[in-house]
Order: sequence, then structure tokens, then C-alpha cells
Amino acid sequence: MKIISNPKELKEYLKNNDKTIGFVPTMGALHEGHLSLIKEAIAENELVVVSIFVNPTQFLKGEDLDSYPRKDEADKKICSLSGVDILFFPHANDIYGEDEVSVIAPNVRGYVLEGMSRPGHFNGVLTVVMKLLNIVEPTNAYFGKKDAQQLNLITLMVKQLFMSVNIVAVDTARESDGLAMSSRNVYLSKDERVEALKISSSLQIAFGMVTKGILDSDEIIVKMREKLSGLEISYVEILSREFEIIRHVEIGNSVILVEAKVGDTRLLDNIWL
Repeated sequence: MKIISNPKELKEYLKNNDKTIGFVPTMGALHEGHLSLIKEAIAENELVVVSIFVNPTQFLKGEDLDSYPRKDEADKKICSLSGVDILFFPHANDIYGEDEVSVIAPNVRGYVLEGMSRPGHFNGVLTVVMKLLNIVEPTNAYFGKKDAQQLNLITLMVKQLFMSVNIVAVDTARESDGLAMSSRNVYLSKDERVEALKISSSLQIAFGMVTKGILDSDEIIVKMREKLSGLEISYVEILSREFEIIRHVEIGNSVILVEAKVGDTRLLDNIWL
């Protein structure tokens, strides 16, 4: 596995490549969720690039940028053992300069749900993803469905800016108890971990209602909120896959989303129907 930190060096290295490239952008602290993305990229491409970069522009003032989990040496070993060809490991000054051009999230979809409580967050996400995609120029780029709003906005950016990369959505990886895998799970105490299971349980309640033919969004959300009692709920929403509010679940075109804080830890989860 080759490790490269400089964007120009990586672009030069890949310049004459004629293989299909699978790209997995991450913020490190790799877990099985990341590995599921890497495995899919390896299965579908001839060359696989993984990036590890804790992007400062997507953290708001007072958020956990400084304390965000970092496991650099372990991550390098995981990537090497997983069969990654190139690990892109830049520093902030490799990616950002002064008086930066940035990508602005759409006025509606970028400022609802997670974007409502974190205004400007998706500007940072889209800007760094644009930069990374332009550096690597992959055939396919892999993102997890757990971050559904992020995935929706990245897909929209690629479409509207006529970028020649295929965005691949990968199913959420879960712990054995159902908790969606996240680098932030390490923040949870033992008791908080138990409380966090209310999130995936609420989604299972929603799934069970839908399988019984209960498709009214308001009715489903009420039951989910009852299950989430005791958590600091940011939102519980049922949307189309285009992120439009729908009054009834549409099988094959719906996402049920939850964001809640457990202690001081913000957790996201969803289910695609």
C-alpha cells in the first residue's frame, strides 16, 4: 500500500492510470462500517484509494473537532490489511489555503434536518468532497446510507455540477445489538450505549408498522418518538429519497430518519424503505 499526503503528488501518481478507481473518503477511526465501503470498492474496481482527513470546515464552533477520534497508525494497518492500494493522508494545509473558494449547500435541502441545527455544516462537507473527488478523479465513490442527508447532497452536487463520478450508496453497518456503527460511538458510556439502542429500536418499530400496512407518516412518527423518550431528539422525519416530506410511506422511495443526542453524543440513523 502506498501512502501519499500531497494532493499534487497523488494526482501525478494517478495521471496515467487506466484502471477503474474506487474511492472511499473517511475521517478515520475506521470501523466495520468503513470496511464495508472498502470491501465493496475492492470488489467493483481495479484500484482502490481511501482518504483519511478530519475535515475542519464541517465542524461548527464548539463541536468535537479537537476531540474527534483519531487512530492514525491503526487506520493505516487496517487499510493495508484490507487490500487498499493507496491511502491518501493529507493535512489541513494540504487541502485548504487562504481566501478559499467553497461549495454552498442548497438553500432548502442543506438547511433542514441536520443542517438546521448545524448551519454551514454541509458547506464544509460538500467543499471537501468536491476537492477530494477532483484530486482522485475516481470511477466510483462510496458513501454510507447512514449519513443519508450527506449522501443526498453529494449525489445532488455531482449531478448538478456535471461531475463524471458514480456515487455508490452502501447499506449501514450495525453492531450485533443493532446500533449503527459510528466513530462517535466510542464517546458513549455503558449506560448511554443502552440508551442509544432506542434509536435503532424506533426504526424497527417503524419498519414493523409499515409491514403491517400502516403507512401514515404522522402515526409512525408518534410511535417512534414514544420509543425515543428520554433522549434529546433533534428530528424524526419520513421523507422521499429526494428529501421531500411525504404524508404516507412510499415503498421503494422513502427514508425514515432520526437524529438524537445521547448524553453529549449526536447520533444519526435511518432506514430506507
